[in-house]
Amino acid sequence: MTWILALPELVLAISGLIILAAGVIPKRDTFFPVSMACVGALLLTAVLVLGQSEGTALGGHYVADAFSSFMKLLAVSAAAVGILLSLDYNEKEGLARFEFPVLMLLATLGMMVMISANDLLSLYLGLELLSLPLYVIAAFNRDSGRSAEAGLKYFVLGALASGLLLYGSSLVYGFAGTTNFDRLGEAFGDPAGVSPGVIVGIVFIITGLAFKVSAVPFHMWTPDVYEGAPTPVTAFFASAPKVAAIALLVRVLVGPFGDLVGQWSQVIELVSLGSMILGAFAAIGQRNLKRLMAYSSIGHVGYALMGLAVGSDIGLRGLLVYMAIYVFMNLGTFAVLVAMRRQGRAVEGVDDLAGLGRTDPVTAMWMAVFMFSMAGIPPLAGFFGKLYVFLAAVQSGFWVLAVVGVLTSVVSAYYYLRIVKVMYFDAPVGGLDRAPASLSMVMAGTGLFTLLFALWPAPMLAAAQTAAAALLG
Repeated sequence: MTWILALPELVLAISGLIILAAGVIPKRDTFFPVSMACVGALLLTAVLVLGQSEGTALGGHYVADAFSSFMKLLAVSAAAVGILLSLDYNEKEGLARFEFPVLMLLATLGMMVMISANDLLSLYLGLELLSLPLYVIAAFNRDSGRSAEAGLKYFVLGALASGLLLYGSSLVYGFAGTTNFDRLGEAFGDPAGVSPGVIVGIVFIITGLAFKVSAVPFHMWTPDVYEGAPTPVTAFFASAPKVAAIALLVRVLVGPFGDLVGQWSQVIELVSLGSMILGAFAAIGQRNLKRLMAYSSIGHVGYALMGLAVGSDIGLRGLLVYMAIYVFMNLGTFAVLVAMRRQGRAVEGVDDLAGLGRTDPVTAMWMAVFMFSMAGIPPLAGFFGKLYVFLAAVQSGFWVLAVVGVLTSVVSAYYYLRIVKVMYFDAPVGGLDRAPASLSMVMAGTGLFTLLFALWPAPMLAAAQTAAAALLG
């Protein structure tokens, strides 16, 4: 009866199939009810995750612990908000087809399988279950050449990343004789006796997963896909799948390869440095908000990976807190981008925000909160996210990471604060259309979290500490 542990995934899978079957029944306008059904299924799944017991199931392929619960709740929350962001946008863009929320739900199922993977095979199964729906929704706007290009680029490079991941997994299996994470941890308990072939396999696995989190140098798909995909899809890409991929990367490296931290830590450190530097400098010249947010997300992944490079419990706690804060302020920012319409037409340029502080002060206020938070300005939540990973790096002697992190934060503050300057000091170019209630609700919810985190950080810190402790055993 160990399959009961996987009840959240089973319920989500069955719900997805039932909703899909109901959606094909000929009716008028099934997009909204199907979307609400998908949000309801995600909320039910979140409740089941909260009540989930700990242990392994399905022949050791599946693990449930405090770490998986923490990351699943983040991923499910981000997916539900992603569906809410699509309600008004898809209706106005002619994309209101019931398959859209169902694909997002199935992608979330893949994320949950990834987060609870305890075997290289279940890892790959979850990764592909996530990737296949993402290829489709990236190109969901079939009448747009940019959307088709986004889907094609993501598919080609995603297939390459999957191949690298499988090759790395085959190398590890060849030298260890098993794919189970627990037995791999036992096999690699003595770092001195580990073959160089295993290290090469680990590097290939890191490469495949680094693609999913769009870390340098595997970031090349991110700006084009973010710009070309429909904006709610971009919001989804920038939040939920990143949480799942970061969770998987952490579980793989800290779990079966935890004793080899001296080997892989250097790779993660280089990836973190490259991501922070490129994210800070490449975004400076961007005039398209979605491309700017793409480079911003690359930089934020670099900050998060700083906690993994440290390899300690305080580093992992910093990473988990950072990802939670990043998801909220990122979704809030994209809620503003989805709401950016002028006379019914979607706009996404930095200059389109000109004078927003006078024409729509509430939306401008929330956007300013998110930009200040992403820049790491206290007392907003983004400051504390960076503080925890920087402290972990300093306490563990990773001075280069900490110094580069601070310097790139200063550089990236330029393009975040430029958006605030455009909203409040440039002449208005025409007011934006009134934001629908669903987007206003997302802006307010994520904005209040970002504003008030400093008053009640203890619950988040305690949950992150428990999750990190569960992973490190």
